[in-house]
Order: sequence, then C-alpha cells, then structure tokens
Amino acid sequence: MAEKDICEILDILSERHGQGAYPGRSSEGLGPEWEPDPFHVLIATILSQRTRDENTRRASDSLFRRYDSPESLAEADVDEVAELVRPAGFPRQKARAIVDCCGVLVRDHGSRVPESLEELLTLPMVGRKTAACVRAYAMGIPAVCVDTHVHRISNLMGLVSTRTPEETEYALMGITPRERWSDINRYLVRHGQTVCLPNRPRCGECPVRKMCDGRADGDR
Repeated sequence: MAEKDICEILDILSERHGQGAYPGRSSEGLGPEWEPDPFHVLIATILSQRTRDENTRRASDSLFRRYDSPESLAEADVDEVAELVRPAGFPRQKARAIVDCCGVLVRDHGSRVPESLEELLTLPMVGRKTAACVRAYAMGIPAVCVDTHVHRISNLMGLVSTRTPEETEYALMGITPRERWSDINRYLVRHGQTVCLPNRPRCGECPVRKMCDGRADGDR
C-alpha cells in the first residue's frame, strides 16, 4: 500500500478516535493521574502487557501514588508493589520486573530512562513494543509500536503480510512516513479496541472499511 493510503487511513482514524490510545489512558479516554515522562510511561507500559487499558490506568495510578520515582521503586517491597498493581494482572511477575527495572535505572543509568532502543531492550520485561512506546509517547522519537491490535489490523486490512510483530514493525516502517510512525499505535490500537474487534468486528461502523481487504462481504 502506498504511503498516501496509510496516511489517509491514519487521518480518518484520528478523526474517529480523537486522542487515540496512550499508556494509562482508558478506552473511554480517561487519562492517568501521572505525568507522561519516560519513567512513568515505561512502568505503565510494562503494566499494560496482557491486560486492558482500564486496568493499566487503575494499577499505574495506584502504584505512582505510593512510589513515584525510580529510586523509591528500586527499594520497594515486591509484595507491596504486587498488591498495588494487581488490577493489571500477573501482579507478582510485573512487580518483580518493575522493581528490578528501577534498580537497573538507578545503578546503570543515573535514574534516567535510556533513549536508545538497544539500552531499553536490556531492561527487565522490556521488549520491542514497550521500548517503542517509551520512545514514541514519552521521548518524541518516531517509533512503530506493534501490539496484537496493530499486528492483527495491519494484516487484516492488507497493509502488510507478515507473521510476527517484529516483521510487522519493519514492514510498516517501510510504507509509512517517519513522522507518522507513532500515529500507527495510537489509532490502530483504539480502533481495535472499539470497532475492529478481534472476534466480532463492527465492519458496518468502520470509517475505513472501503480500504480494508478483510471487511465483511456485506460491506464491500
């Protein structure tokens, strides 16, 4: 698909979904209590793994009311952190990763979140999607954040033909102007949560259905 086509899709979806998705923002658009700096976005994106945005917002707000810096979380009790982040699911696993991650930030990075993809990927429970979200949403660095929604919808629409999220990331980079990379996650995620649902897509409500290879037959 040509660059102008994916830009048109992003423009249409931005009109439909407004601010779009963001770590810690619910699907209804209710934002978090904390500031969107690299530290908060990093921890919130770790919490967002395998859970709903509403749960991420509840867990991150609860956590940051008690611990609001890498230094405090690096010294935190894992059991207490697990209770605070329980709404996000997998509380023990995420609590351990967050405490360990903050320990690395304090010890190796002067309590600052590194900017480079390579350094971000060395942090506990940080993969390519989480690293890209931190760079895109908190640092203003263009990045394609590929989660299950982005991977699924990109293939469904015929934007790409890929098997893995990493393949999707590189394919989308190749067909999207760099200045629009960060919009891909923002709008495809919200579209996947509200319209292009995994099991029962609402094709009749979709503003880009005429540009979608996977639309229902009745909407062709």
